[in-house]
Amino acid sequence: MAFDFRSEKDLLGEIEIPKAAYFGINAKRAALNFNINSTTVNLNLIYAIVTIKKAAALAHKNIKEMKPEKADAIIKACDEILDHKFDNQFITNFLQGGAGTSTNMNINEVIANRAIELLGGTKGDYSIVHPIDDVNMSQSTNDVYPTGLRIAAIKLLSPLTDALSSLQEALQIKESEFADKIMLGRTELMDALPIMAGQQFGAYAKAIARDRWRIYKAHERLREINIGGTAIGTGLNASEAYIFEVTDILQDLTGLGIARSDYLIDVTQNMDVFVEVSGLLKAAAVNLIKISNDIRLLGSGPKGGFSEYIIPEVQAGSSIMPGKVNPVICEMMAQVSMKVIANDTAITLAASYGQLQLNAFSPLIAEGILESLELLTNSVNIFNDKCIKLLKINEAKCKENLYNSTAVVTALIHHIGYDAASKIAKKAILENKTIKEILLKENILNEIEIEKILNPYEITKPGMPGK
Repeated sequence: MAFDFRSEKDLLGEIEIPKAAYFGINAKRAALNFNINSTTVNLNLIYAIVTIKKAAALAHKNIKEMKPEKADAIIKACDEILDHKFDNQFITNFLQGGAGTSTNMNINEVIANRAIELLGGTKGDYSIVHPIDDVNMSQSTNDVYPTGLRIAAIKLLSPLTDALSSLQEALQIKESEFADKIMLGRTELMDALPIMAGQQFGAYAKAIARDRWRIYKAHERLREINIGGTAIGTGLNASEAYIFEVTDILQDLTGLGIARSDYLIDVTQNMDVFVEVSGLLKAAAVNLIKISNDIRLLGSGPKGGFSEYIIPEVQAGSSIMPGKVNPVICEMMAQVSMKVIANDTAITLAASYGQLQLNAFSPLIAEGILESLELLTNSVNIFNDKCIKLLKINEAKCKENLYNSTAVVTALIHHIGYDAASKIAKKAILENKTIKEILLKENILNEIEIEKILNPYEITKPGMPGK
C-alpha cells in the first residue's frame, strides 16, 4: 500500500522505498540491477567501511568542519550498525559494477537515515543528514572501499593465524604420539622405504608452520591505506587537516597498525597486494589438500583399502550402504581449499583488469579474499578438532603392509650392490616371499646379518644400516 512506502528521487527518476527501510534509492537501484543471487556484501567489509564513516565524522567534528550534533548522530548511527542492529539493511549483491560504489552508497544511506531518526526527523528527509554531503563528506568510494577492504582483511588474518597455529600444534603432538609407530612409506603411490608415522606428521607440521608464518606476516602488505585520497588519490575535496586527522582516528578505532600511504594514487588504483595475500592463502590451501588427501588415502578401507590410519567417525556415510562411514571432514577441508584456489584465480584476474586510475573489479577481489579468509579459518578449526586431534594409527595393518613389501631391500645396496638387490626384490615379488626369505634361501646373508641390516627401524634413520 502507498502509505507503507516513501518516495526518493535521484537524477534517474523516482523510486518507492519501504518506509521502514534505512537504505535508500541508490541501494534499491543496485539491488535491482545486480539481482544475481542471494549473496550480499560480506559484513566484515560493511563494518570496516562503517568504521571509516565513524572516523570521518569524528575528524570533521574535531576540525570543526561539521556541526557537533550532526557528527554525533552519525557516530551514534555507526555504533549501532557495528552492534549488528542493521545487518539486514545492506542489500546490495557482492558482484556489482561500479568499483564498490553501490556498497558505499548503501552504507551512506543507512547511516544517514538512522542519524536522521536520532535527530528527531523522518527517514528520507536528507535535508537533516545527507548521505553524500554529510556521511560521505571528504570521501569517495575509491578511497573508502580499498581502505575498508584492507581493514577487514587484516582483522580476518589473525583468527586464521591462530587456527593454523593450533593445527600445527596438533600435528606436532601427533608427531610425538606416533614417534614409535613404523609404517610403509610410498613414492608415486608405490612401496618405497619404511618411515615412522611421527616423521610424516612432523613433515605436515613443518608445512603448516610455513603457512602460519607467511600469513602472520601478510598484514604488513595490507597496512597502507589510501583514505583521504578521494576519487583518484589526489585528495580533491578533502582538507589536509582532515586527511591527517581521519588516519589518526582510524588507527585508534581499529587498533591496527595501519598507516596512510606515502603515495595515495598507488593504493587507489593498484590491487596487486591482494593478489599477493591471496597467493599465500592458496599456498596454505595446497598444503591442506595434500594433508587431507593423504589421510583419506591411508585411512581408506576398512577392508579394501590401506586402513593404516583410523579416521574419526563423525556421521553415517551412505543412505543405501549400511555401516559405511566416509572421511567427510577431510573432504570438506579439500573442497574449501579448492574454493580458495578458485578465489585466487578470480582475484588475480580482477586485479589485472584494473585500468588507469581505478580498478572497477574490486568487489570481486573483496568477496574472494574475505571469503577465503573466513572459509580457511573455520574449516581449519573443524579439520583440527574433528580429524587431526582424534586420528589414530592402525599399528597391526601398518606392520603387515610394511613386512609384506620389498621396502627394506634398499638397505642392501651398500652390502650387495644395486643390481643384486633389484634381483632379490623381483624374486621376492614373483615368489610371494619376504626379502629375508630370499636372502636365506640364496645363502646371500646369514640371519644375524639380515636382522642387523634389514631392521626397519634403523632404515628410518640417516646412514647405512648394518655398518
